[in-house]
Amino acid sequence: QVQLVESGGGLVQAGGSLRLSCVGSETGFSINYMGWYRQAPGKQRELVATITSGGTSKYADSVLDRFTISRDGIKNTVYLQMNRLKPEDTAVYYCNGRHYYEMGWKDHWGQGTLVTVSS
Repeated sequence: QVQLVESGGGLVQAGGSLRLSCVGSETGFSINYMGWYRQAPGKQRELVATITSGGTSKYADSVLDRFTISRDGIKNTVYLQMNRLKPEDTAVYYCNGRHYYEMGWKDHWGQGTLVTVSS
């Protein structure tokens, strides 16, 4: 079972920056997709950014040009650099790992880290 542990959340003023980290357990393989999702109070969980084991990334329109996702493929570690933060970025951020096993795709989730952006 893959375990994902996030860190780096906290309170920041609007316009500031934070860097989230997610460390995955040793698996012996590179997880196909790793990414970040977020869930604000009263809202559904939404995609923020994903990155493949080959380094191809995808972003939600709302964070494009402000957030940057990166990963260390061998270590299954993924980062999210968040710049020019806005109050609407306030949410619990979850690390996700999605991998194709013999029985099909499976999602692994971290416990979440809270990001609060004050105006």
